[in-house]
Amino acid sequence: MKKVYLGLAVMLTAISCTSEKRTTVDRRLEQYAMVNIETPDLSGITDNGKEVLNLYRFAADEADKIYWKQYFGDKSLMQSIGDDATREYAMVNYGPWDLIDGVPFVDGYGSRPLGANFYPADMTGEEFSALDDADKLSPYTLIRRDENGRLYTQWYHEAFAEHIERIADYLRAAADITIKPSVRNYLLKEAEALKTDDYYESALAWLDMSDSKMDLVIGPTETTDDNLYGNKASYGAFVMLKDLKKTEVLSKFGAMMPKFQQMLPGESAYKTFVPGTESNIFACDAMYYAGSYNAGYKVIAINLPYDPRVQAEKGTRTILFSNIIKEKFNRTVFPIGSILLESEHRPHLDAEAFYWNIVFREVAHGLGVKETVTGKGSVSEALGNEHMTIEEAKANIIGTYLAYNLASTHDIPALFQKEDAIVTFIVSLIRSSRFGVNNATGRANVICYNYLRENGAFQRNESGRYSIDYTQAYQSICELGAQLLKLQATGDYSAAREFCDKYGVISPAIKADIVNIELEKIPVDLRFTFSK
Repeated sequence: MKKVYLGLAVMLTAISCTSEKRTTVDRRLEQYAMVNIETPDLSGITDNGKEVLNLYRFAADEADKIYWKQYFGDKSLMQSIGDDATREYAMVNYGPWDLIDGVPFVDGYGSRPLGANFYPADMTGEEFSALDDADKLSPYTLIRRDENGRLYTQWYHEAFAEHIERIADYLRAAADITIKPSVRNYLLKEAEALKTDDYYESALAWLDMSDSKMDLVIGPTETTDDNLYGNKASYGAFVMLKDLKKTEVLSKFGAMMPKFQQMLPGESAYKTFVPGTESNIFACDAMYYAGSYNAGYKVIAINLPYDPRVQAEKGTRTILFSNIIKEKFNRTVFPIGSILLESEHRPHLDAEAFYWNIVFREVAHGLGVKETVTGKGSVSEALGNEHMTIEEAKANIIGTYLAYNLASTHDIPALFQKEDAIVTFIVSLIRSSRFGVNNATGRANVICYNYLRENGAFQRNESGRYSIDYTQAYQSICELGAQLLKLQATGDYSAAREFCDKYGVISPAIKADIVNIELEKIPVDLRFTFSK
């Protein structure tokens, strides 16, 4: 009988552990609120235009397949998971690791590799340093081992040739039926760029494509998945439809980039870059996310291209996803502010302020410096794997700085106060701290929170609610903005690493906030279904 009881105990323990794990995954999955992205009004789109949108979506699906290979590997391993919740959560995270904390939630997997699947999992730093190949630092190469175990580089267009050929076919087909010359030019140049990993001409063509109601971003852009060296770009795609009325309101700010550059806080030596004057800002409704842009928490705006040559020659394009911004504010920012702010600050929690903070956060990506003033090369080269964290923190802070100042001078065509910009920003930092510190975006928000708190911008009271000192908050924003711009301009990796290590830590206050937010069942972020 003892053997029977022992076997039963083991079986019950296994069931209990499995049940507990499933419950944990269920709970994590529930933290991503399901949102159906409705198809925007297509009444002004011709039948040809609708077919172009379909081709864009087909191309985006191929980019999604490439991203699975870049980040994890074989998607079918995740699709074959028996438990429904675990399988669905793997689809949200594009692999077995939670993108928030990096911890595996699928049996049989260890910690997430710092270099994702861009590098061999067993590669050492000494091996990488010894690899005598200039292409190893390109954003568009993989590092692989040959049959003898030696490292070599492989260009994306070679590694993912089958998918890239399909994307190029879809883009060329769309170019054949579009009625817009600028769209045709961009699509053909992007098709060529994907097959050569040279995006300079296609980036210029994309910025020239300002007369189309439809827009497509596709290709390797963000480097946030490479936590090893901060070099490798992940594939992603957006399909979107321009909101002409909102874009008209935003249009004047694109030409103001040189003015914004001069407005930046800090020493003039750290803002010598002259942005191009052809920058533009679009308000769009997102229709489809794919690849890196669909993994984990969802971006609500972008500023591209990253190529400093293009930024200097023409500028950048900022795109706001109006429909997603609205969902995020209503489902996460507003409810978090309602429970964590002292009553006198709650009226300053404002949807318009949230929108404009995001507008200028993305604009800020095109400001500052792109090359170090100390002869250390580009900012990204000098700061390495700390580059994206510093860049995201800079954009957050400078974006709020600009929104505050332009609201003060009534240069923004929206009814919100400068105090609204600060309150809404602080609540958004708390919201974003739930993304953790295992990626550049989450870590940057935590850095901003900790710095502002340390310098008296706000305090967390015994009640768990926040009081804000508006004067000190603005001063701290200016000081932090100046410090981040200096780190970029000097390219001081050691100082950047020390700064990120000091402030990029989840504090007890943030942990307590996260508990309170979770008790209220406020989602961490969104996951999408897309109407067809």
